[in-house]
Amino acid sequence: MQYRELGHSKLKVSLITLGTMTWGEQNTEAEAHAQIDLALARGVNLIDTAEMYPVPPRAETQGSTERYIGSWLKKSGKRSEVMIATKATGPARKPHNPRHVRGGINNFDRKGLSEALHGSLERLQTDYVDLYQLHWPDRSVNCFGTLNYSHIPDEETVPIEETLTILADFIKAGKVRHIGISNETPWGISEFLRASEKFDLPRVASIQNPYSLLNRTFEIGHSEFAFREQVGLLAYSPLAFGVLSGKYLDGARPAGGRLTLFERFSRYTNPQVNRVVGDYVALAKKHGLDPAQMALAFVNSRGFLTSNIVGATTLQQLQSNLDSIDITLDEEILREIEAIHLSQPNPAP
Repeated sequence: MQYRELGHSKLKVSLITLGTMTWGEQNTEAEAHAQIDLALARGVNLIDTAEMYPVPPRAETQGSTERYIGSWLKKSGKRSEVMIATKATGPARKPHNPRHVRGGINNFDRKGLSEALHGSLERLQTDYVDLYQLHWPDRSVNCFGTLNYSHIPDEETVPIEETLTILADFIKAGKVRHIGISNETPWGISEFLRASEKFDLPRVASIQNPYSLLNRTFEIGHSEFAFREQVGLLAYSPLAFGVLSGKYLDGARPAGGRLTLFERFSRYTNPQVNRVVGDYVALAKKHGLDPAQMALAFVNSRGFLTSNIVGATTLQQLQSNLDSIDITLDEEILREIEAIHLSQPNPAP
């Protein structure tokens, strides 16, 4: 395993993070525990979760993922050997945002964040989390596949400096070690950094946004912050819900696949995606590579990356994903990847 520094924190996190959003929906508690055991044995030291998980979010299962992690922590006694990252659900401003988590209001004010954090700590059966993240902004932004920003004048939002002040109190109380943002925009990153400097508040250590061969928009306006300000990327959906494995090509719907089970995930099913994925799969096979491992190896190779969040529903899938750490893409493959990318940039933003 390789390790990179988490922002200015001095923490060294594994280049691969164990993602958990299927636990409680597609994975049982026993399967979740087996995944943690395998990941730790391979050198992974960061587990990422969220209070609203599993996904798709439902009132009946909400919090199950954190509870599975909590039962593993209690059973194993290995809290000191692993870092836990979780996320506070943001306000339900869009139709797909869950409205069952803490009533669906979920502003990043003291009441909302205190309820979110203490609920997570209880489910995780721990006194602290290593990285506490804001799942999406407390304002309307273009994320989760929305390209165009539509400004809403006089929208009621919690000021970023107020949210940072609350998070600073969590750190002082020993309940949070470091903070991060997620599904955030370049403007948002700059505002968090500005507020930290102006009011002497904690800096965000990371940003968790989507990044894959099908969605490289992070490179455009975000990546410079990673290099200049050490706000590195925790990349989610690096396989685009498994689409980059090639298993959904030409409309295939294998049993047990996320796109087979859940119709709501249409982000990765447009014709442009199908064509480009076909090109990437052909490229991988040309070079004797597994398509999914090539896609993960590409994400692993990015200099602005802190950690690549991989998820799996089987131990075999997880093992294969972890093996991507041993793959180095040569210049020829990278040039061919770039050519495919330029032929149809970001077909699934």
